[in-house]
Amino acid sequence: MKTLVLLCDGMADYPVKELGDKTPMGASVTPNMDKLAKKSYMGLVKTVADNMKPGSDVANLAVLGYDPQIYYSGRSPLEAGSIGIDMKPTDVSFRCNLVTLSDETDYADKTILDYCADDISTAEAREIVKTLSEHFNNDEFQLYSGVSYRHCLIWNNGTTDVGTLTPPHDITGKPIKDYIPSHPNAKKLYDMMVESYDVLKDHPVNKAREARGLRPANSMWFWGEGTRKALMPFEEKYGLKGSIISAVDLLKGIGKFSGMNVVNVEGATGYIDTNFEGKASAAIREFKNGQDFVYIHVEAPDECGHRHEIENKKRSLELIDEKILGPVLNALEEYDDYKVLIMPDHATPLELRTHTNDPIPFLMYHKKGEIEGKDELTEQTCKETGVFIEKGHNILSIFLSR
Repeated sequence: MKTLVLLCDGMADYPVKELGDKTPMGASVTPNMDKLAKKSYMGLVKTVADNMKPGSDVANLAVLGYDPQIYYSGRSPLEAGSIGIDMKPTDVSFRCNLVTLSDETDYADKTILDYCADDISTAEAREIVKTLSEHFNNDEFQLYSGVSYRHCLIWNNGTTDVGTLTPPHDITGKPIKDYIPSHPNAKKLYDMMVESYDVLKDHPVNKAREARGLRPANSMWFWGEGTRKALMPFEEKYGLKGSIISAVDLLKGIGKFSGMNVVNVEGATGYIDTNFEGKASAAIREFKNGQDFVYIHVEAPDECGHRHEIENKKRSLELIDEKILGPVLNALEEYDDYKVLIMPDHATPLELRTHTNDPIPFLMYHKKGEIEGKDELTEQTCKETGVFIEKGHNILSIFLSR
C-alpha cells in the first residue's frame, strides 16, 4: 500500500466574478483530480478550530493528525527547527519577514507594500540577514537566515507574552500604525523593526534590486512567536514510513520534528514558478525507495490568494494537476494498491487576501475501494455530499482506515 497526500495550500476560495462566479477550483481544468473525484469519498473538514488562528501551521499539524490544541505552540519554532536551530526550552522564536515598506519619514506612518519584497531570492536575503545579524545579534537576540523572505529571530530567555503580532500578509497595502506592537514586552522587537529600516534602506542588495525595478527588502517584521514542542514520531503514530516534500520551512519543520524524511527539491520556490516536476519526481522516488507515505505540500495557490492573483491561482491548480498529480498517479499504478488524499490546509480567498477557518473540501481515493463520487473536485461538490469532519486532526486517521 502506498499513500499520497497532495496538500494544495490555500486552494479553497469563494466564487470570483472574474471567473464567471466560480471558485478557482471550479474554474480550473484539472482532469486528474476530476477523474479521481468520480470514484472518491468527498466532503468538508474543519482543519482550524474557531478558537485558533487560521494559519498553515495549525492547519497542516491538523491534517497530519497532530491536534493543534495540544501540539501547537507557535509557527516560528517549526520553521526554526527546519533551518537547524536547536532551540533551548527558554528560547522564544519569531518569524522575521523581509518586507517592503513605503518611504514616509516616520516609521509608524509607513504602509506594507509587499509582505515578501517581490519574492526576494534566498541568496539576496542571505546577504541582507547577514548585515542585520552583524547589527543586531547579541546575547539576547540572534537572527538566522531562512528561505526567500522567511527568516527567524531567537529571543534568549524571551517571552511569548507580547500582545498581538500581525502577520504581514494580512495587512499588505495597509498603513502599519494600527498594527504596531503595543505590549510593553514587545518594545524591543518594535525598536528593532524601526531600526532595521535605517539599516536596510540603502543596502547594496536593495539598491541593485531597485535598479532592476524590484521592490527593496527594507524592513524586518516579526510575528508567529512560540516555543518548541515535541511531536510524536509519525512512524510511531501511524506505523508508516513517511516523507514530506515542500519549499516552505514551516512544513519542513513539522517533518523534522515528527521524524519524517524531509525532501528538498531544487527550484522549489513556494510560488507559481516552483519546480512542480521536481516535486513529482521526488515523490515517485520516495515511494520507490520504500516509503509508505508521501506528503506533497504546494504553496503556490496560497501565495496567489494573498496577492489577489486570480488567473495565477486558477493556473496553479492546473499545474499541480498536470505536473504533479498526473505523473505521480501514473507511477502509483505499478503498485497493487494505493490511496490519495487531496485537500487544502485552509482557504485563502482572493477577495480577502488572507486565510479563513471555513470548512474545506477533501477527496479520498482508494484504488481497491472505488465508490461513486462527484464529477469534479470543488468546494460545492464536496459540500453536496453532506459529509463533514468536525475535528480536522482526525482526517488522516479516517483516510488511512478507509
